[in-house]
Amino acid sequence: MDPLTSFFIALVAYVALVLGVGVMATRRAGSSSEEYFLAGRGLGTLVLFMALFGTNCTAFVLVGIPGQSYHDGLGVFSINAPIIALGIPLTFWAIGSPARRLARELGAMTPAELYSRRFGSRAVGMVMFAFFTVYTLPYMVTAIRGAAVTLTVVTEGRIPEWIGGAAVLVVALVYTSLGGMRATAWTNVVQGAIFLGFMIAAFFVFANGVGGGEGIGGAMRAVRDHDPDLLGVKETGLYAPAAWTSWSLAISLTVVAFPHMLVRLMAADSDRTLKNICRLYPVALIALWAPAVMVGVFGAVAFPGLEGKESDRIFSMMVTEYLPPALSALGFLAVLAAVMSTLDAQILTLGSMLSRDILRPSKDPKGDVRRGRAFGVVIAVAVFVLWRVGGQSIFSLASVSFSGYVTLTPALFLGLRWRRFNAAGALTSILGANAVYFLALEAAGGLGGAMSPAWFGYLPVMWGFLAGCAGAVLGTYLGGQRGAGVAPATGT
Repeated sequence: MDPLTSFFIALVAYVALVLGVGVMATRRAGSSSEEYFLAGRGLGTLVLFMALFGTNCTAFVLVGIPGQSYHDGLGVFSINAPIIALGIPLTFWAIGSPARRLARELGAMTPAELYSRRFGSRAVGMVMFAFFTVYTLPYMVTAIRGAAVTLTVVTEGRIPEWIGGAAVLVVALVYTSLGGMRATAWTNVVQGAIFLGFMIAAFFVFANGVGGGEGIGGAMRAVRDHDPDLLGVKETGLYAPAAWTSWSLAISLTVVAFPHMLVRLMAADSDRTLKNICRLYPVALIALWAPAVMVGVFGAVAFPGLEGKESDRIFSMMVTEYLPPALSALGFLAVLAAVMSTLDAQILTLGSMLSRDILRPSKDPKGDVRRGRAFGVVIAVAVFVLWRVGGQSIFSLASVSFSGYVTLTPALFLGLRWRRFNAAGALTSILGANAVYFLALEAAGGLGGAMSPAWFGYLPVMWGFLAGCAGAVLGTYLGGQRGAGVAPATGT
């Protein structure tokens, strides 16, 4: 059986599986808005872990990271994996745990709605929604770009990028609309298992291929002979101390500020479940990131000479070169699984915020569900249009969004941990942080400058974060007790 036939058979089976999960979840999804948007606030350890892990790991990891390590080598691991393995679980507990409790207490179903009710201020919810959307739409574009590139490479150009991207959007939209969060969570179990299992296995296969049959040792020697700098860490650019510190801040704080991640934490059935997630997360992240980085490093030996965002194709090229047809099909499905496991959550979350934060919650529980589904279509169309007019690489585009999310973290954290923190502090923090962030982006070279130093060697994200912290304190004390809202939840 030729590779293309194997891929199409695997693709049809995969699509049938995820659509089947969506159909099975349909009956319960339409029963109430809480069931549709939050799976009844009843996700346990296994499903929630795979939902979070699958949502967190996107084309940025499977396509963008190999593309960056193709140029920068092992240093890419140092600026991402170790700090997020520790930082992300801590933020899940510092922000996710009280968010879950307070959301249940207030009946909030979206992150923006949670903080709007916490402060008794619709303005806070609207501003949060605006920035959540500004940073999520470009992030969604990276997912579509990763899937489209993969489909084009594996079909040798027979499926144009625009058709591949549109097809992925449609499939994700259909099963998300059918089953809501319960459907996306259960499909994430399947999707996460596919891409994590594949990446671990592929690492050994690729090493053996690049190393001429001598395994990992042979592959590392081949890398050393090709370019020994790929085995070290650079001392300039992103790897300079100030820039490294800035990006470490971004990559460790950004994930909990993804609205599609925070809302999943709000859907946990208990704090015990969140504790279990925090224990499992570091191991799983390292197990995925290490192979992803090495794919790019090995790819630099196998396919030298790629320039700029051409390296985003290196994962697909390695799969085609070194794997037999059946495993090649699984490899490409791993990318699609990673893409859809994030895309479905983003469509659902933005749709829910449009339904409940821009419009007021419907008196008819099923009304919110219908509006959420309709807004999902609007979001999918907007993402497709943005993708077709964009031009940056997956890594650089994602870095703008990741850095932007960090500007929201002072308000997210203090809103749940500081009783005196009020609406004035939240608004001052968010607006001030983003104003400084965009000024710093401009100083660093524009929208493509998120990974370039702005002032005194620090990346724009550092300046935005510091401005957010300062704005939170100043706004809270200058605002007095206005907009203090309800106290953060302290129960279990």
